[in-house]
Amino acid sequence: MPDLKYDVLGIGNAIVDVIARAEDDFLVTQKMQKGGMALIDEPRAEAIYDAMGPAVESSGGSAANTIVGVAGFGARAAFVGKVKDDELGRTFAHDIRAAGVSFDTPPASDGPSTARCYVLVTPDGERTMNTYLGAAQDLHPADVDPPQIAAAAITYLEGYLWDPPHAKEAFRKAAKIAHDAGRKVALTLSDAFCVGRYRSEFLDLIKTGTVDLVFANESELKSLYETADFDTAAKVLRGDAKLAVVTRSEKGCVVVSKDAMIEVPAAPIRKMVDATGAGDLFAAGFLFGLARGRDHRTAAQLGAIAAAEVIQHIGARPEVSLKGLAQESGLPV
Repeated sequence: MPDLKYDVLGIGNAIVDVIARAEDDFLVTQKMQKGGMALIDEPRAEAIYDAMGPAVESSGGSAANTIVGVAGFGARAAFVGKVKDDELGRTFAHDIRAAGVSFDTPPASDGPSTARCYVLVTPDGERTMNTYLGAAQDLHPADVDPPQIAAAAITYLEGYLWDPPHAKEAFRKAAKIAHDAGRKVALTLSDAFCVGRYRSEFLDLIKTGTVDLVFANESELKSLYETADFDTAAKVLRGDAKLAVVTRSEKGCVVVSKDAMIEVPAAPIRKMVDATGAGDLFAAGFLFGLARGRDHRTAAQLGAIAAAEVIQHIGARPEVSLKGLAQESGLPV
């Protein structure tokens, strides 16, 4: 087995988030599905930007947010994702490296611009996303470096990667390299609409053991098994997956394995500000715990702390040390 260089390596869409507050009627006027993620083209991206209110730019992307969170716990982390050599691409690269994450994917010199996601946050903290994938769609299998994947304890993949065909190939290549090296592979289902597009393929990844760990929220789980009943879906998931974690917002989460179903409460918060990144940061804590050999309950508690931190401010990345928060809570880091 190759030497272990990283605790967690993430592969995902390299995106800059453009976040603004909006009222519900703005979503209606713009024909947006509240709480969902829509893929858009460049003209639509420009139209949304022109219509939305004052915005904050911050580097994002689901798996990238998770990996930044992993680094925030003090773990060794790496990210693979494609940007263009443009202003937003340089912003993304700077931000993820500044967070302590290794990021070596070469930028594209031509083709579409760096991906961006327009995030509208309504007064209830719900986020509605419109994503222009741009350069992120050009992630190819050639961008996956076998020695780097083999040197990571866990390779973490985002379901959104299933949209661009070459990225899907990169995903499968990375999973095979990881397993050949005796490592683990984790997948987040990303959102219920993504599950709706690729349900049979995601189920195949889970049932065949191509992924060892699955992250889903309640709506994604119900979409996966096409049922409105959580308990029914969780029972089937237990039969299909090696290990899974289902997040349930303020109800906490359920860790599902062949041996047990463990319920772990959410961490307390003062005020819900912006749900963007809650699932991403939960995954960060759980992956960190798993990579460091913690039991499933402790890993879920680390996830809950990270999720609670990120939903109390605008933006999908932590503003304080997650390692410090875990230590304050008496959890092992």
